[in-house]
Amino acid sequence: MLLKGEQLAAHLERDLRPLYVLYGDEPLLVLEAADAIRAKARNSGYTEREVLTVLPQFDWGALLAAGGNMSLFGDRKLIDLRIPNGKPGKDGSSALQAWCQNLSSDTMLLITLPELDWKEEKSAWFTALVDAGVVIKLNAPPLAELPGWIAGRLRRQQQSAELDSLKFIAERVEGNLLAAHQEIQKLGLLYPTGQLSMEQIRDAVLNVARYDIDGLREALLAGDLARLNRTLDGLMQEGEAPPLVLWAMTEEIRALTAIRAGLDSGRPADLLLKEAKVWGPRQLPVKKALQRLSTAALEEALRHAGRIDRLAKGIGQGNIWEEFLRLGLRLCPQTPTPAGRPAPSSVR
Repeated sequence: MLLKGEQLAAHLERDLRPLYVLYGDEPLLVLEAADAIRAKARNSGYTEREVLTVLPQFDWGALLAAGGNMSLFGDRKLIDLRIPNGKPGKDGSSALQAWCQNLSSDTMLLITLPELDWKEEKSAWFTALVDAGVVIKLNAPPLAELPGWIAGRLRRQQQSAELDSLKFIAERVEGNLLAAHQEIQKLGLLYPTGQLSMEQIRDAVLNVARYDIDGLREALLAGDLARLNRTLDGLMQEGEAPPLVLWAMTEEIRALTAIRAGLDSGRPADLLLKEAKVWGPRQLPVKKALQRLSTAALEEALRHAGRIDRLAKGIGQGNIWEEFLRLGLRLCPQTPTPAGRPAPSSVR
């Protein structure tokens, strides 16, 4: 059975299963979900706990042995199985499938994994876990949903804020959910319950965003100039290597160029996306980007990327980070700057 992260609390209030699997790209959410399950297990009589971590040369017989070793006092047991690389291997796959066929109410198995790719999600061992237990995928909310996530956390400590204030926090903790959690807790310590003002939030919240290449690609596809500028500036401040930034931007432009050319020749979009290896949730932002970009614009962006490549190799003069921003501008919707207002700041 598959559950969403927000469904876990209600599930635990009415039920407790002998098998739980937690996985995703956000350690904070995985940790919190695991804590909730362990607390429920303790209150339900699972007083004994054994932790197993799957490292190289791990003996999967230890899992089956742990399940067979009952307490001298007849206590129920929780086995906390952690697979840091998300790959149990052939022996692990067999052991997990065997476990799923012999579940017991006296022994609970809690498995934590990192984010899995689509191949692992369709593997025999993972499918067996989904069929036999409760599986919860816990990924960080995207930037558009982050204000709502923050509002929910504030409600837990009986605080609230206007949407502009929530967006202000979201922009400064983007890509770093643990920092968001800490900043929200800080607001609970600094201010009483009730409505928080923008001034209070500005005074308390630090700029703790963790900018990464994936965020850059998302901003590029969305044509979000403000986020693109902010992310490039963050990557520069964090010392990211320009060749990696150029590679990420160029890969997106090449994929868009190939798909756009195919669409112009009348080929079906789904086939073109498959050929460009654009899968899953990435398809929607790619399709939206293609709606605003022509073949000519994309080809000129590729030529611009070539000039940046030469600049990175010491050929020519210029600020490479400013060129990254100019390259991004080619893929953003062109909106006129209102009179009297400065244009968006360039990357320093």
